[in-house]
Amino acid sequence: MLEKRPTWDEYFFEIVDAVAKRATCDRGRSGCVIAKNKRILATGYVGSPAGCKHCDEVGHEMHRVVKEDGTESSHCIRTAHAEQNAIAHAARVGIALEGATLYCQMTPCYVCAKMIINSGIERVVARNDYHAGARGKEIFAEAGVTFELLNNETEKYDNQ
Repeated sequence: MLEKRPTWDEYFFEIVDAVAKRATCDRGRSGCVIAKNKRILATGYVGSPAGCKHCDEVGHEMHRVVKEDGTESSHCIRTAHAEQNAIAHAARVGIALEGATLYCQMTPCYVCAKMIINSGIERVVARNDYHAGARGKEIFAEAGVTFELLNNETEKYDNQ
């Protein structure tokens, strides 16, 4: 009997999980895979810029955000997001992302969404939602980027 093979999306999410193990911020150990034509183009994980200290080494660099409705949230700004690191890696080594699919742990934030759009990625698949992901979803729709959310669960950070 043949073993059930994972779909391509399932396969790339298994790799997202492996990549996330390299993340260096315990608030959200996320990974990202960018693929095209069933081939991996780039990966990235949550981590500080190359050569800089990581949250796991020196602690978080927390930034408080007050939204227009008065609600507040805290974000660690020491690290770059997994999506940002994957796009930066592709740029650094000269890999074009035009027409690619990006796989990520949660709905990309607004900054990541803008980078995804400008890099030419055409499809984004997120496992879970992000509590601050509404604007990212809006700009994907406006720009014509296909966005697929696999679960309606909102991602919870390990250390909220």
